[in-house]
Amino acid sequence: MKQRDLKYSCLIAVLYFGMNVNAQTTPDSTKVQKIDEVVMIGYGSRKKVDNTTSISSISAEEVTRTKVLNASQAIQGKAAGVQIIASDAPGSTPTVMIRGLGTVLGGRTPLYVVDGMFAENINNINTNDILTYDILKDAAALAIYGNRAANGVVIITTKSGKGKLSISYDGLVGFRSPLKTIKMANGSEFANYNNAGRKSDYINPNQPYNTDWFKEITRTGIYNQHNVSISGSSEAAKYFLSLGNYDEQSILKGTNYNRTTVRSNNEFRIAKGIRLAQTLSATFTNETPKSFGAFTNAYKQSPLVPVYYPNGKYGQPIINKTTGDIGYVGGRFNNVANPLMQLNYDDQKAKNFVLQGGLKLDIDIIKDLKFTSQFSGEYGNYKYYNFVNSRALWLDSDPTRTENLYSATSPKTRLTNKSQNYYNWLLNNYLTYTKKIENHDIEVVIGTEASVKNGLETLVINRKNLPVSKDYWNLNGVDYYGDLYSDNDTKAIESIQGNRNTTISYFGRFQYKFMNRYLLSGTIRRDGSSQFSDGNKWGTFPSFGAGWVVSEEEFMKDGFFNMLKVRGGWGRIGNQTVPLNYLPLSMGASYNYAFGSSPVSNGVTVNKGYDPDLGWEVTEESSLGLDFGILNNRLTGTFDIYNRKTKNLILGVVPYMATGISEVNYSHMGSVVNKGAEVSLNWSDKVGQDFTYSIGANYSYNKNKLTSMDLSKPVSQIVGGNLGNGVDTKIFNAAAVGYALGSFYLYEADGYDDKGNLKFKDLNGNGVVDGGDRRFFDSYIPKSTLGVNISMAYKNWDFALNGYGAFGFKVYNGKKAQRSGGENVEASVANNFWSPTNTNAANPINPENIPIASTFYLEDGDYFRINNISVGYTFKNLTNYVKSIKLYVSAINPFVFQKYSGYSSELSGYNPADPTAEGDPYKRAGVELDAYPTLRSFVFGVNLNF
Repeated sequence: MKQRDLKYSCLIAVLYFGMNVNAQTTPDSTKVQKIDEVVMIGYGSRKKVDNTTSISSISAEEVTRTKVLNASQAIQGKAAGVQIIASDAPGSTPTVMIRGLGTVLGGRTPLYVVDGMFAENINNINTNDILTYDILKDAAALAIYGNRAANGVVIITTKSGKGKLSISYDGLVGFRSPLKTIKMANGSEFANYNNAGRKSDYINPNQPYNTDWFKEITRTGIYNQHNVSISGSSEAAKYFLSLGNYDEQSILKGTNYNRTTVRSNNEFRIAKGIRLAQTLSATFTNETPKSFGAFTNAYKQSPLVPVYYPNGKYGQPIINKTTGDIGYVGGRFNNVANPLMQLNYDDQKAKNFVLQGGLKLDIDIIKDLKFTSQFSGEYGNYKYYNFVNSRALWLDSDPTRTENLYSATSPKTRLTNKSQNYYNWLLNNYLTYTKKIENHDIEVVIGTEASVKNGLETLVINRKNLPVSKDYWNLNGVDYYGDLYSDNDTKAIESIQGNRNTTISYFGRFQYKFMNRYLLSGTIRRDGSSQFSDGNKWGTFPSFGAGWVVSEEEFMKDGFFNMLKVRGGWGRIGNQTVPLNYLPLSMGASYNYAFGSSPVSNGVTVNKGYDPDLGWEVTEESSLGLDFGILNNRLTGTFDIYNRKTKNLILGVVPYMATGISEVNYSHMGSVVNKGAEVSLNWSDKVGQDFTYSIGANYSYNKNKLTSMDLSKPVSQIVGGNLGNGVDTKIFNAAAVGYALGSFYLYEADGYDDKGNLKFKDLNGNGVVDGGDRRFFDSYIPKSTLGVNISMAYKNWDFALNGYGAFGFKVYNGKKAQRSGGENVEASVANNFWSPTNTNAANPINPENIPIASTFYLEDGDYFRINNISVGYTFKNLTNYVKSIKLYVSAINPFVFQKYSGYSSELSGYNPADPTAEGDPYKRAGVELDAYPTLRSFVFGVNLNF
């Protein structure tokens, strides 16, 4: 462990007390932790004290306290071993990594189980509807979900009705601005910096404009949220109905997002011992996305360029080379677009509809035996369009252009319409047997499950020369055939049928407790998937766990520990979201084959290899944990250590030249290991009758490493972290063994030469700096994370503070490294660069060429951020009909402490233009380029209960 990581470990030890997110202890709780707290374990629940696995359970109060759109973002820093990288872009999906990253090409998203329904994300879930948020972390807990569980499982239970009729309303308004801004060079600083690079007075510093481009493309973000729910119960039924609306005008001009959710959860008592539960939710979203490249262009565009010329046309980086003046005449001095023009011509809209629901039947067959049958279904419909006014954009990109110069064969406008549909369903049936015989407690679950993912049906249509309109959802009067458009890059009509997958599963679980102190559990799941070939369709995923509640022993009675439990386990889990075997036929050309003396015949060929042993990736994990409570359970905590190995990593294989095959195929040929430790501590107490408080922290350490590769097969190289200018910052190949996934692959900077240009180390000693001198450096994946959580309550007042930090990782400042001349720089660079009189400057001279991918642009990503500060006051029992009114204010992300010079080092790679890039270690995760800034929000809200 590096010194820096030890430093943060010691920090936690010094804190001594922290937050155990598994505990449901709040300032309103009693001192003694309840022993009947329950965690969800998949196809059932378990008392926390009887659980032998590693599970973090987060209450509804904690989920809703931070007023953000996605519940996963709200729990950042509240569960040890769970790293969440969030983007503040409206509608974005946080990256959730549970105990590290174990795959290169496979799916990286945990399985979400929402009221029994499998889901890939929870973007459609209203946070206010969530009752519990349970995170299954170790393989002993995960194996019950078999080949879906390699990335962890999040079990979400939504609310149901209880008691008398209750009506609740929660409403808020929030204001957003960037958490951090960067001071860019002003007009004179820009001219001085660029003139020094060219060694001439190329640009006249006395210009009439000094544009703040970031200010021009942004605004104060405003969002509001309204949630209404009705719930209650009677002897025959329970009911819960909610309606929620979230609306945001984001900081990037023109980017808007709206989500409406409706949920109905009901449970009916059909007869004695027979219960039927129904869940149904519908989500409608509408958004106007914009290219995040506007942030990069605002960073790079010269302040000497006006937003508009006096004649109303968009300003452009055009300079008169004779006078050095920026205006209408001359040539471009950079290739950066006018950022505001970019936004104004960016006409995209999207709307999405998701319907989820299910029925669950519980029948008490006999006293100790229950049968459960549950059916869940999901349907999704997504529509999108992108309109490009090609001719107008071409004209506005250069003030000297006229319409008669526009190519007559080029489309005047272009429109892309996309429509996607999918449906999934899931059916499980299982028996649960529970029996207590004196000191023996037994629970057995056996069941079957069938699931169908019908695949994503996508239809894309490209059209040209449509009139400019405010709405392109309905194309009345369009020539549906004559307006179709295609070229070398696009097809007029493209229809894609996603991969259909069916799975049949059998599972069982055994849990045993003896004398309330000795615990045993075991699970086994048998999965069969249509994705894989005969002989590889079926996989078996076992696990076992054991625990010893030491505090129940006679020699520990009335001792120092109120509760002390040691637990451990082992399990095997799988990842079926992996590249598949398929054999495409090359039909684009004629292939000639001669058969003996027979004439040559035309035909087609298989252009891809096939591995008959290809199946899912398998991960094995062993873990050991300890749970304790002391001082009348005022101090509680958990400790965990684990070793997780993905031993049959799927990678691409380059075909041998002699085969004549050109496409990459896939094979099992590597392993990845994640080793780590977690600690969660919580101190909760009450002072007098009116003041309660809870103070705590959780800390996680994880070491990720590619440990081996089968070198008998030529691995297909992955080149990633592209900066859009021909420069790449990441690579995956055989040399990556021994390094963390997503490690940066760079030249090592070594000061300046005698002209002020960057030098690089000759690491291979051949006398020249070439491709052989690139080396792997740290990854964007943090080695350690820290969460700090404080809550207090005094009479009707309540206060909460949450903080989160990530340490031991690197980020690449792609904005700095993308420059190619004539672009703006930070004020700190413009005022401290190399010159003959400033040879020890922090920055090289303005480079005339595209910068090489080097460690000069690689920075420490370490940060600690206050995620949320909230204060509330509750008026209680005002009338017979009003139970309470709570007024609250919150500051979200008010402060951050970081070394990184960019906007944010929390970089998941999220970009609406490429949804697959989210969290991909070999795309732009960890690279700040076209990235949405982290935002600071101030929220004012009211909560009413009737």
